[in-house]
Amino acid sequence: MRICRFVEHDSKPARFGLIEGLEVYPLRDGELFETISHERTEKPLKKEAVRLLAPVTPSKIVCVGRNYRDHAAELGNSMPTEPLLFLKPPSAIIGPDDFIELPVVSARVEHEGELAVVIGRRAHRLTEDQDPLAYVLGYTCANDVTARDLQRKDIQFTRAKSFDTFCPIGPVIATDIAPLDLKVETRVNGIVRQSARTSLMAFPVPYLLRYISYIMTLEPGDVISTGTPAGVGPLLDRETVEVEVEGVGMLRNRVRSSY
Repeated sequence: MRICRFVEHDSKPARFGLIEGLEVYPLRDGELFETISHERTEKPLKKEAVRLLAPVTPSKIVCVGRNYRDHAAELGNSMPTEPLLFLKPPSAIIGPDDFIELPVVSARVEHEGELAVVIGRRAHRLTEDQDPLAYVLGYTCANDVTARDLQRKDIQFTRAKSFDTFCPIGPVIATDIAPLDLKVETRVNGIVRQSARTSLMAFPVPYLLRYISYIMTLEPGDVISTGTPAGVGPLLDRETVEVEVEGVGMLRNRVRSSY
């Protein structure tokens, strides 16, 4: 299934739906993560009649740094011996076709295309006999936008990763794909900047889920952004950046300067 979150163009409240072809089937009102059947109760809407939003509104966004060896190398960093975690605030989230805003305090904002995991069930201290993937609703695209100059200046990541608009996610949550060997590609103005497979992750998705669940409880709707491959680069005013994950689709955002 391809789950989306949308508003109709007449600005009704945001709703969840299923995308099938060129149509969007609204889902039964209620909590998405408890709706096992994803029951459809209405006639479908044409995709052009809706605007897609970020497909989820998490309580937290857990990000993984240096999860691809070639990315660590391009930044001149050593590989961590265990997952390197940091958080982005939910206020950083934007959806498909929204603008990434370049803050005036940074001279170097970069893209980081990633596979993101959307949690479907509360996960707390998952043990070896529990399948971590059973706690996943599905997968989506993410762009861990980073003010690289501020990251280097501050040493720690909070300011560089947390500006409003610095966490585009979407366009949908794909529920029926396996995360262990997917192609992740980032393009800027149509030119490929990043391209790798998730099989190259130092710490694969099941490991990350179990590891993170021992540190903090993962709630339904939370997002784990699993790290970016080599090829990160600058985003400039009026450019368009696309993150595409095999089996999910393409997340497109435009870039503009903040004034």
